[in-house]
Amino acid sequence: MAAAFWIVSAAVGIAVLSAILAIWQFTGTDALWRSVATCAVVAAGVLAFAWLNMLFGEDWEGQE
Repeated sequence: MAAAFWIVSAAVGIAVLSAILAIWQFTGTDALWRSVATCAVVAAGVLAFAWLNMLFGEDWEGQE
């Protein structure tokens, strides 16, 4: 779960930084939307994986 937290935190940080750079016109708006969309997809994938891991993780721990 710690890895999921750090990956989602990094994705949010990158998206915020990209948005700030686009606001100050250091990057184009096309790059902004692509980076924000990429971060959103990565964050959603990691959150889905973490949720599935929590859902099925307890059942699998005792089966070795």
